[in-house]
Amino acid sequence: MVSISKILFPTDFSKNSEQALKYATDIAEKYGAALYIIHVTLGVNQYLAYDVTAYIPEDMKENERKKLQENLEKLPSAELGKPSSVQHEVLEGLPVPEILQYIKDNDIDVVVMGTHGHTGLKHLVMGSVAENIVRSSTVPVLTVHAEE
Repeated sequence: MVSISKILFPTDFSKNSEQALKYATDIAEKYGAALYIIHVTLGVNQYLAYDVTAYIPEDMKENERKKLQENLEKLPSAELGKPSSVQHEVLEGLPVPEILQYIKDNDIDVVVMGTHGHTGLKHLVMGSVAENIVRSSTVPVLTVHAEE
């Protein structure tokens, strides 16, 4: 029998992620697994049109990180149930390499994530995080489409 003790749920706070969270929570409850909920942010630089010479005050970076952490800690909501253990973490960097490193560093057994959080031009430029994780992950990845 497959042993699942650590489930990773990377979120971008999109509607698609909400649907995937239901699956992650259900699986965590069924297996008595710990649920790791992460969000990867590009940081404040994502709002500056890629001007790498711009100075970002530390308090601005910290405020952004705090808001993201607060949003993460609201997940999963009580109506979804409660896994045995839930950990929340905000990471800064590019989503795909950060998620892959997190999988490795935390001995994650399975990843549950939504697909197509980005659409249109942003999807074409950045590609799909879920697609890249599926291709590169060393552990199984369950991708969940949002209900329409």
